[in-house]
Formats: sequence, C-alpha cells, structure tokens
Amino acid sequence: MGEKGNDGGQFFTPREIIRAMVQVIAPNIDETVYDPGCGTGGFLAQSFEYIRNKLGVKMTAEQIGTLKNRTFWGREKENLIYPIALANLILHGLDKPNIWHGNTLTGEEIYGDLFEGSPHQFDVILTNPPFGGKESKDAQTDFDYKTGSTQVLFLQHVLKNLKEGGRCGIVVDEGLLFRANEDAFVKTKRKLLDDCEVWCIVSLPGGVFTAAGAGVKTNLVFFRKGEATKKIWYYDLSDIKVGKKTPLTLKHFEDFFDLLPKRSESDHSWTVDIEQRRQNALNEAKPFKDKANHKQQESLQWKNKLNELKKSKSSEEAITEAETKLRELTQEAKELSNKAKEIEDAVYDLKAVNPNKKTVTDTRTPHELLDIIEAKGREIAEALAILKVS
Repeated sequence: MGEKGNDGGQFFTPREIIRAMVQVIAPNIDETVYDPGCGTGGFLAQSFEYIRNKLGVKMTAEQIGTLKNRTFWGREKENLIYPIALANLILHGLDKPNIWHGNTLTGEEIYGDLFEGSPHQFDVILTNPPFGGKESKDAQTDFDYKTGSTQVLFLQHVLKNLKEGGRCGIVVDEGLLFRANEDAFVKTKRKLLDDCEVWCIVSLPGGVFTAAGAGVKTNLVFFRKGEATKKIWYYDLSDIKVGKKTPLTLKHFEDFFDLLPKRSESDHSWTVDIEQRRQNALNEAKPFKDKANHKQQESLQWKNKLNELKKSKSSEEAITEAETKLRELTQEAKELSNKAKEIEDAVYDLKAVNPNKKTVTDTRTPHELLDIIEAKGREIAEALAILKVS
C-alpha cells in the first residue's frame, strides 16, 4: 500500500529506515515502546522482532508474556488504518496490540479500551509523524507552543511522553530542523536541546519517502531525555541516489554503524558544538541588546517628556517633535531587539550542512564552452549526413 504513491503512503515508513532506527535505539525487554502516530504499526512490529531476536531462546515465559502484552503501545487516528495496525501486530505475534484509536493531538478518542493500563510516560519512542500537516486551533489547545505544524506538535507530544532517561528516534522533515523564523519552531527546538541530549542527526537522501507518497527531504533525530545537548554528531547520507528501483537499504547504513560507537568524524560525519554555538550567539547579540536597552531608556524619557508637554499645554510644535522622537526611538529599539533575537534563534537551525563536502567548480571559460558546443554540433551534423546517405 505504501508503494502505490497514493494516500496510503502517509501511513507507511520504509522498513529499512525503521530497522535502522530500531537498531540505533536498541529497545530492551524491560522497556515500554511507544509510537504516537503508529500507522500500520511498523515501528512497534520491528521493535518486537528486534527484542525477540536479541533474546532468542533465553526468554522466559514471563518475559514472553510481557513482550506480547505490555511492552508496545501506539496511537492511530485513521479509521481505515487502525484495524490494519491491529491485524499487522497480531500477525507479527503480539497477543494484545495496545493501540488507541483517536486523534493524538486533540485527545479525541474513538476507541481506547486496548490502551487501558498504559504508562504515563514511555522508555522508548520511535515514530514518524505526518509531514507538512496543518492542525486546527483545537489540536493546539494542550500544547505550550501553539502552531499549525503537525510535526512540531508531535515533537512536543513526544517530549512530554518520554520518561527521564528515555530514548527517542524520530523522522522529521528538514523544514522542522532549519526553520528559525517562527516562535513555536524555535521554542520547541530550544526545549528539545535544553531537556534532552540530541546526540545524533542523520541526513537522509532526497526521495527516500517518494514511493510512500512524500517527496520532502528528511532526517533522523536521536535523543535521550534528561540532560541538555552539548554536542550533536551528524551523519550525511544525502549523496546516495535513491529511486523506486534503488531504495535505501541497511547496507547504506554500514559506515554509519561503524562510526556510531565513537561518533567518529569522516567525510560523511562531523560534530557541532551546540554549547559553543549558543555562547557565540549570546556574544554576537549582546551589542544589539545593549543598544536596544539604551534606546528603550531614551524612549521612556521622551514619553515622560511628552506627558509633561501635554499637561502643561505646550505648543503643538513641541508636542509633535516629542511624539516623532518617541516613535523613532521605539522603532529603533524594536529593530535592534529583533536583530538580537534573530542571532540567538539561529542557534536552533539544526540542518545538517556537511563541512567536508567538496564543491565541484567548473573552471572552463565561456570560450572553451563555446568550442565544446561547436565541436558537438559538428559531430551531430556528421552523424545526420551519414544517416541521410544510408
């Protein structure tokens, strides 16, 4: 269904991406696993297989019961997909698929009996929230940072539902990472970096989700809740050409998994010091903040002066001059404050930009290019002449 390129694609994450994410997060038998937008249940099913294969014959009867009944939890909104998710998990061997049917963001429940007894927070969250969705005001009610962006709201939901010390792997579109011009995006990412250690971001190739009906550029973000982010290790897979006949596979992740344990640097991997970036931004923004404060103090003085002029019924010329000065100073202070905010918010542009990528520059001159075109034109003319003779 996910490969048809139709509406079904929104519920489908390529299985090789899921397997790679599960392998990075490595859920354990004593942990709960949650997907707030589980679609057909791919993350839950693959996590179940991962734990079962890791333990193998060593699993006790009690562990088997826990794994099949109390480990995996999910939510799904769509009426068509909900029963498919239940069937998929049962066919994978889960005796009790704990899937809640309803709108994760609004809390509007359609059927919640299977979700009874769920934990308040989870040890592991693995998810791929919908790309590019727009939510109504109703969906934004229970969130600290209001926005219509579905992915931003889902990320806030994840942060709220992840235990202290819990781990998360999430698929996000690149827009969520680099946008720093909307308060909800910036504040959500600031909370993410303040409350969690974002330790890895993987830049995926374009076209990974094309077969599933989504053409946006995507990234994998991995983090642990409990400590602020100091450094982020990036890995770049964006140079890989992906198409319908050449999908992204686990083999493409081999170098990533080799470098992952030590978070080593290479042509495809690098580390960004978030602490240093924050400090640099504070230093750069400080002069603008200081000037803004100075302008605000000046504007306050002119405001008081204006009030005095009006009380004393001074000349219209004096009052007009004071009003003009007040407007100018207020506007200057606002512009300086906005500039300082822009500098500080740029810290939260987390887009993967590979510093090791070599730029190929064409050094040929216009005359050389014209000679090449002329030569190609002669080749074509000669080929056409041969075809006409034959």
